[in-house]
Amino acid sequence: MQRFNLLLLIGFIGLASCLSPNEVPEEPPESSYNVIIFLIDDLGWTDLGCYGSDLYETPNIDLLAEEGVRFTNAYSACTVCSPTRAAIMTGKYPARLNITDWISGHHNQYGKLMPPDWTKYLSSDEITIAEIAQAAGYVTASVGKWHLGDSVVYYPQYQGFDRNVAGYYRGQPPSYFYPYVRGNDTLPYLEGGMEGEYLTDRLTDEASRFITDHAEQPFLLYFPHYAVHTPIQGKDSLTAYYQAKVTDSSQHTNAEYAAMIHSTDESVGKIMQLLDSLDIDDRTLVIFTSDNGGLELRNITQNGPLRMGKGSAYEGGVRVPMIIRWPKAKRGMEMIDEPVITMDVFATVANVLGTGGAKDYHQDGVNLLPLLEENIKILEREALYWHYPHYHPGGASPYSAIRQGNYKLIEFWEDSHLELYNLEDDIGETNNLISEVPEIANDLYNQLETWRKEVNAQEPVPNPQYDSLKAQKFYRY
Repeated sequence: MQRFNLLLLIGFIGLASCLSPNEVPEEPPESSYNVIIFLIDDLGWTDLGCYGSDLYETPNIDLLAEEGVRFTNAYSACTVCSPTRAAIMTGKYPARLNITDWISGHHNQYGKLMPPDWTKYLSSDEITIAEIAQAAGYVTASVGKWHLGDSVVYYPQYQGFDRNVAGYYRGQPPSYFYPYVRGNDTLPYLEGGMEGEYLTDRLTDEASRFITDHAEQPFLLYFPHYAVHTPIQGKDSLTAYYQAKVTDSSQHTNAEYAAMIHSTDESVGKIMQLLDSLDIDDRTLVIFTSDNGGLELRNITQNGPLRMGKGSAYEGGVRVPMIIRWPKAKRGMEMIDEPVITMDVFATVANVLGTGGAKDYHQDGVNLLPLLEENIKILEREALYWHYPHYHPGGASPYSAIRQGNYKLIEFWEDSHLELYNLEDDIGETNNLISEVPEIANDLYNQLETWRKEVNAQEPVPNPQYDSLKAQKFYRY
């Protein structure tokens, strides 16, 4: 189904709290809150000053955390990017969408298992948060990375966004420097530019222009930076600055990656300063998070004390920074330890838009506003789940996982072996408790099985080309 008549479609699925069938959307009330979602690519859990980095300087994001709330147990919906992006757009688990790997995914030709026939685009049948915002009278823009389908019909301008800046099928830019070209690849939907222009700065200018142009009307800005994804390219002056800071005892040592984070921090600062200058900061929800854990391959970053990084089943692959600045939040709240996940971004924004009552279109997220506004500390949710029926050079073989309370259970599909960790006592996942508390492991496994059936999770299948020796070459990334 194509969605060229948004109002008819929204009427069809019953967004009664937003529009009745064939009803023209009314002007939003003056009290409507704007929404800005910063999604940083590959930003690890310790890659910010306020999350403990010993090298990267992020004063603007740290200030955002001071003005808002920092989540210490925030998770991405997947260990790689496209599934998380689909989860933000729809409020659904990647397994429910069958978008379970980055598009188009790695291929371990000789692995023991083969991935299922998964979906490599965000279907036009899905209702995105941008479409819901449009129906509520908001103007919408996506500025930056999209990576949710190769065909133009799946690009942002066909998924509810009034404006698409630099979003297309690829998951990384050809270059971070103008003219943003590498070989035959160029960056579309980004016209003009100046010699030496840096992509992070340019996208910030485009986002700033959108905010300024629509400061008098409610807007939703989805700002998925290409940074800090490869290619690792920072400004020379910033790279030199950080190189001089690195010591033998530094956990983080990649100066060029540090420079990219620095530019991203400056971007956040410019947007926040603009909100203040336009006098709209007190009516704007700001959410800052990442699409997966930091990439440890090639010494890009280090996620310690978390185990491993992007592409893995462990905490380094899925635990991410999350900061929310909500003008109606309780004062004096600095951090929240309750586990949260990507789909909660959708549910929270939907509630801010005034459409949060309908679960038809965000089945898996939980509204986080009560954590921010009220005296509750625990969300009404059974558990968090992951399902990744793929291989990744970051260390993953096909797995599923569940976190409930402090316990996390991982099932590895190749041999069905289970690992159980108490994250409160063992954040680095070094002590497998599977034989010590079998009753907890059994209960979590049964819940995981039930959830997989409920979302119709696709399973990997045996690979007739399996060769154990050749399969190991896949991980030499």
